[in-house]
Amino acid sequence: MEIEPQKRMETTLPQESAGAVPPPGHRSERAATAGQAPGEKSPLAGEPAWLTELARRRPDFVFMAPYLAYLLLLPLKDWVPAAYLPWATAARGILGLLVFWFLRRHFPPLGRPHWPIAITAGVLTVVLWVGGEHLLNQVHIGSFNLGGRFFVFPGVLDVKDPREGLTAFSWGSQVVLRLAVATITVPIVEEIFWRGFLLRAFINWDRFERVPLGAFAWRAFIGTALLSCLQHPDNWGVSILCWLAWNALMCWKKSLLCLMITHGVTNLVLYLYVIARGDWQFW
Repeated sequence: MEIEPQKRMETTLPQESAGAVPPPGHRSERAATAGQAPGEKSPLAGEPAWLTELARRRPDFVFMAPYLAYLLLLPLKDWVPAAYLPWATAARGILGLLVFWFLRRHFPPLGRPHWPIAITAGVLTVVLWVGGEHLLNQVHIGSFNLGGRFFVFPGVLDVKDPREGLTAFSWGSQVVLRLAVATITVPIVEEIFWRGFLLRAFINWDRFERVPLGAFAWRAFIGTALLSCLQHPDNWGVSILCWLAWNALMCWKKSLLCLMITHGVTNLVLYLYVIARGDWQFW
């Protein structure tokens, strides 16, 4: 028996009458785009129009802002008494996260976590960081110590026990907040900046947002690793090596979330090692 072809059903949407009153709070597409120039980006729901426009005109600001907000309060650790360090740590951690959350709609998808790879890479980074730094401390070229402070920065690393002069409560608060900021805020704001922005900006500075995440170019791969010395002047040698490893991981997995987890695991394991062994040069 032959099956009769199904008849096409035509559905007609009711047309809005000229005098129809829209429900309260309704904003038609025509009204939403009224006065908008062709190609202009509409403000995101719940977001100030000025922020949407700023993100459209300066996407680099979006990727730099969380990191810069975190750095803005970083000098507090040298300005406040030791007893108030936990509050200074919490302030910069919260500010960095707030700026990231405020701009979250303008970041690309962060990618997959790749948990086994991220955790393994984080632990191996600690081995490289600690072992490499202790090895470089033994290497001298003339009067220059490869494990010493990066030569463009004055002075030498002053290693001291951070527990001195603190009560048990103050030290405990500092440990908890430092671990929280180092494993949550720092990985987010730094990876958004280093791997989300700078690694791509080295490839195409004016249109970095058009460069896919994890794209490879030697100038970006090596250039960002060398620049990391400015962030870690007291561990500049191992910083270059670890940045090369993390850049390679980013080019491989093309996932900011994977790098955030790797970064967070690295900081967590490193600080737990420092507390357990008293190796305060890494604190």
